[in-house]
Amino acid sequence: MDVKERVAHFKRATDRLKAEVGKIIVGQKDIVEGVVIALIAGGHTLLEGVPGLGKTRLVKTLSEALDLEFSRIQFTPDLMPSDITGTKVAFQDDAGHTALDFQKGPIFANVVLADEINRATPRTQSAMLEAMQERSVTIGRETHRLAEPFFVLATQNPLEMDGTYPLPEAQLDRFLFKLHVEFPTHEDLHTILDRTTGWESPKIEPVLDKQGVLDLRHLAMDVPVARHVQDFAIRVVTATHPEAKHAPEAARRYIRVGASPRGAQSLIIASKVRAVLDGRFAVSAQDVKDVAKPSLRHRIIRNFEGEAEGVSADSILDDILRVTKESA
Repeated sequence: MDVKERVAHFKRATDRLKAEVGKIIVGQKDIVEGVVIALIAGGHTLLEGVPGLGKTRLVKTLSEALDLEFSRIQFTPDLMPSDITGTKVAFQDDAGHTALDFQKGPIFANVVLADEINRATPRTQSAMLEAMQERSVTIGRETHRLAEPFFVLATQNPLEMDGTYPLPEAQLDRFLFKLHVEFPTHEDLHTILDRTTGWESPKIEPVLDKQGVLDLRHLAMDVPVARHVQDFAIRVVTATHPEAKHAPEAARRYIRVGASPRGAQSLIIASKVRAVLDGRFAVSAQDVKDVAKPSLRHRIIRNFEGEAEGVSADSILDDILRVTKESA
């Protein structure tokens, strides 16, 4: 199969996946596409929005459209790290000797829903760090590898709500994307009510299995990136640092800490997937622009002035993308 045929197969597979998810999730096309991009890119996604917008339903629907092992972790203030990773349990063998057996936790799955992740304490949130970055879990002196593909979809309510704990910057940086789930439109609400207030609901059919996801990922990683496009992505990331010479006024005034090198990696990887989703085997500067906000909005730390004036990370990124030229 040549590259053209592989790209066409990629687009057909992802279109089918988005269509299956669309049977349940009304509207939210950008959110669905963002989740699909992150899945194929091998990154994790943080979905933020007020309760009742279908964040959890989106993740469950995606898992039904994928023939992968799925688990759900409901984050609460009393959740312990061992409730996520698993623990060693003592048992007696046939000879009467006592031994320890590792009982895997719900993190050992392909698709993990971390529901309301910001309702758990920082100690419990930190239990996700190694799994999300190294794809492994260490208990005592033993390290257990997680199966591929491994994909964390976390949901959270806005941080200012009661009973929530802000995610540490180190954990935020491990999410490829942060997606804002918005309130549906008037017409979308009509469709939602039509689908959810009757006896029947659409049935979701699996369209991709484990090997299918990995094959799509391998193709996306092979997409070439021209030097000038990569240079554009680098200049976008460095412009989030207030000390950078080409940083716009908004970045200099409102940002305390800019995006990390992991942000640049996310930009390029997500841009590759975005290009193939559009049926192209080359990354353009527009691809970088399309994924800049979900890739970088959670990696920008605003200073006191930015928070006090209510300046959002998205508005700062709008300024950065507007003033950063595609060619140096």
